[in-house]
Amino acid sequence: MRRISIGWALAAILAAGLLAAASAIALSMRGERAPAPHAPGLHVVGNRILDKSGKPILFQGVNRSGTEYACVQGWGIFDGPSNARSVAAMAKWHINIVRVPVNEDCWLGINGIKPRYGGASYRRAIVDYVNLLHRYGIYAEISLMWAAPGKDRAGYQPAAPDEDHSPAVWAGMARAFKNDPDVILAPWGESVVSAQCFLKGGCDTFWGPQHTRYRAAGMQQAVTVMRAAGYDGIIAIPGIAYANDLTDWLSHEPRDPRHQLIAEAHVYGGQYCDNVKCFQTTYAPVARRVPLLLGEIGENYNNKDCGTGHIATIVDWADAHDVGYETWAWDTWRSCGILIRNYAGTPFSAYGAWVRAHYLARRPEFLDGR
Repeated sequence: MRRISIGWALAAILAAGLLAAASAIALSMRGERAPAPHAPGLHVVGNRILDKSGKPILFQGVNRSGTEYACVQGWGIFDGPSNARSVAAMAKWHINIVRVPVNEDCWLGINGIKPRYGGASYRRAIVDYVNLLHRYGIYAEISLMWAAPGKDRAGYQPAAPDEDHSPAVWAGMARAFKNDPDVILAPWGESVVSAQCFLKGGCDTFWGPQHTRYRAAGMQQAVTVMRAAGYDGIIAIPGIAYANDLTDWLSHEPRDPRHQLIAEAHVYGGQYCDNVKCFQTTYAPVARRVPLLLGEIGENYNNKDCGTGHIATIVDWADAHDVGYETWAWDTWRSCGILIRNYAGTPFSAYGAWVRAHYLARRPEFLDGR
């Protein structure tokens, strides 16, 4: 081994530090953010998501719905198979990210959830599924979606996360995936509270058919809790109005010491922001500052249209602006909002066929630098 004097070693360390500082200053002057040090996998630099090699990634993925409702309904964890064959079918579509919804009560094993579908069993099933996705070269987004305050059952997605249980789920998600460099954590799916309430929490909102009042938890708390629990990776913060409105996203962005936040929007035909003019006005300014992921996209918000007019508009704009997306949904409910007829990946309608063709036409090396 070649011997190096202490003086030369110190000089080399100092030079490396100065180089890193100069790079951070250069990024700042360009309006970009310095990456988190020693990022082991997915990480944010400026308005791009990079892989562990520093290569940009564009996501084209799907939502795998089921883990938010089967457990609370008492008959399973997944709706349909979660085995290697079903994941291989996704890979054949050139899918490189899957969004996996989480149920608050099932994750914590509270409020009467059956033990075989909740608590440790549920958490282990989610982690095992994410590991299976990774074996097929697929990233994962884990998103808290269904929740409820107090002793109520988490039977759907309320207006905002709740102070009673959501912080415990955020901490648990962070601990479960703090050593997985290929996940994105999303502390919430879709809110219908104000931007200030969604950021700060502490405000009152309502739950259930009886309009029970409860105290909302906020996205700043989510980021703080996840970082304190040891998770250093990417956190996706959605917009308001069912994640469709990003007007106030930049002015209400949580503080993150790691600078690893991305914006998330959900877009379906029939929503307020479902057209190029709105995308240019409200989404493009955000996408110029931070990475933007369209966490749910689909043909029609009310699932009444099996065509391709809306999805083509959404995806074409996203492709032109280096914005990733996750289509709804890789399930077999036989409705217009569903991609597949079976878990072998046969498209259900023109909508699913269009998505499949579009995904297959894109260059895999452009999607994933690994």
